[in-house]
Amino acid sequence: MKQNNVTRRLAEQLREKLGYILLFEIADPRLDLVTITGVEVSQDRSYARIFVSCEGARYEEVLGALGAAKGRIRSLLARALDWRVVPELDFRIDRSTDEAERIALALENVPPTVVVEKDEAGYPLQELDGDGEEAEAGEPLAGDTAESVGASESGAIDG
Repeated sequence: MKQNNVTRRLAEQLREKLGYILLFEIADPRLDLVTITGVEVSQDRSYARIFVSCEGARYEEVLGALGAAKGRIRSLLARALDWRVVPELDFRIDRSTDEAERIALALENVPPTVVVEKDEAGYPLQELDGDGEEAEAGEPLAGDTAESVGASESGAIDG
């Protein structure tokens, strides 16, 4: 949805009211530890998209609980807001935290070749064996076979 300053202000107001309602008014245990991460309101205030975050294993359970409580939440919002129209609520799961966690895990598992010193062209200054450790001078690399090592030492190429 296109957002401007007015709809952003309305979305923030709606987010605060929804947070209060979910925290104090709705007694569904399936909605414990649910966080409202964002709200978008249409220009005519008739539609609101609410992004929620929770544990990855509970997505379907939380969406079901929010769907079941949608009518009650709208009636409580009608009393809490001074808007002429109470928006239709569309709850969606915000998966950005899952993506951030996936990226963080990927950054923790840095391959050993990344920490090797490289020249200006990006080639390693020291050759690595298959385990990512520096190979000794003259020692065959992990992918080398005895024939290829012998051919490269003698300078002969079989064709």
